[in-house]
Amino acid sequence: MAKTLYDKLWDSHLVKENADGSALLYIDRHILHEVTSPQAFEGLRLAGRDPWRLDTNLATPDHNISTDPNERAAGVAAIPDQTSRIQVQTLDENCDHFGIKEFKMNELGQGIVHVMGPELGATMPGFTVVCGDSHTATHGALACLAHGIGTSEVEHVLASQCLVTKKMKNMHVTVDGTLGLAVTPKDVVLAIIGEIGTAGGNGHAIEFAGSVFRDMSIEGRMTVCNMAIEAGARVGLVAVDSKTIDYCRDRQFVPKGDKFEQAAGYWRTLVSDQDAVFDKEVNIRAEDIAPQVTWGTSPEMVVPVTANVPTVDEQKEASKKKSVQQALDYMGLKGGESITSVAVDRVFIGSCTNSRIEDMRAAAAVVKGRTVASSLKQALVVPGSQMVKLQAEQEGLDKIFTEAGLDWREPGCSMCLAMNADKLGAGEHCASTSNRNFEGRQGNGGRTHLMSPAMAAAAAVAGHIVDVRELGSTVNGSTV
Repeated sequence: MAKTLYDKLWDSHLVKENADGSALLYIDRHILHEVTSPQAFEGLRLAGRDPWRLDTNLATPDHNISTDPNERAAGVAAIPDQTSRIQVQTLDENCDHFGIKEFKMNELGQGIVHVMGPELGATMPGFTVVCGDSHTATHGALACLAHGIGTSEVEHVLASQCLVTKKMKNMHVTVDGTLGLAVTPKDVVLAIIGEIGTAGGNGHAIEFAGSVFRDMSIEGRMTVCNMAIEAGARVGLVAVDSKTIDYCRDRQFVPKGDKFEQAAGYWRTLVSDQDAVFDKEVNIRAEDIAPQVTWGTSPEMVVPVTANVPTVDEQKEASKKKSVQQALDYMGLKGGESITSVAVDRVFIGSCTNSRIEDMRAAAAVVKGRTVASSLKQALVVPGSQMVKLQAEQEGLDKIFTEAGLDWREPGCSMCLAMNADKLGAGEHCASTSNRNFEGRQGNGGRTHLMSPAMAAAAAVAGHIVDVRELGSTVNGSTV
């Protein structure tokens, strides 16, 4: 029987099916951070248990750590917020106690969990991957069955190396054609979410296919899979190809020599069979996608940068009218204005969606030789890991940013979410490369506009949302 990629990954890790429809799934890689692990470790202690397989676990702090270079240099004790400090300290103590490999705050391997995992080779094709973080779907770019889990599940996986879960349906999103100038993976996934809605993928694992994804870098595929959950899915997947194998080669945790070639032979089977049947099919033309910007309080509230903010009167359904009105009120918009007329107070380039070296290069290409608008209160560039930071600095990207007036930070989640010192103030608009824009996501009363790194960099220069194609910059190798 023909199988989808998701079916293959599921079947190869299925331990047991239960009568109630649930199943026990073996987990290959468990990534831990400071937010969802303290209670899980405490549960192990109270039960007198140890982690079942130490070598499958990997930890690093990311959400609560300071990205300010001075605070960072002073160590964990200098984290200003007491709760954040305790969480990071607790992760260190738990990993030391149980013998779990951790890349601590200022160690080279540290980074946002969904950046450092793949770049270290801790994530490999064919793996089942879990983490107590919503955007674990990122790892699906390497043909992994990867998704976020809750605190009680973190404890269960630590104790048993298995996860109780239910099988999902299969969804196939195909984007064929040629992307236009300055249209990036972030624009592609925002356009998909705009098309199917934030509930479009509910109960499904989404496999992304078509020429656009085949042409896309592994980093770009990670951006897309990262936001699969914003389309309602729990899992995002891209099949293995030569790019996948080349990406994995020579990474720290990946087998070497003959063992690598053996692994690669298996990895090449991680594709959907040609005649596999999906429960849901979505087809989008690449040529129809322009640079995207969110205007509201959900990723599905998105428009091309050339469009206007929707109005309440345009909506046909009463429920839609209500949600649009609520979003406009929160965002301080009237509806009907050009999206490029929206001024921004802060710019954030980072997050597990867009903080890899490809993202840093795209943003630097836009701001090179330019200056951040004087109207901005802050413009942050936060690399996703120590390794990204090191590479960016070797390429001189940090100097491009600082000369333009942007703040070059230490790795961490930063302003993606209001769990550290980097927050939006009430009523402030932010051009953000992160993944969520619900009310208060970046700070109480903060207003988030999701976009690509190139678009966020352009907003930093202009002081308002702007079509990056108007700046005459080089984005993703193309001059616009």
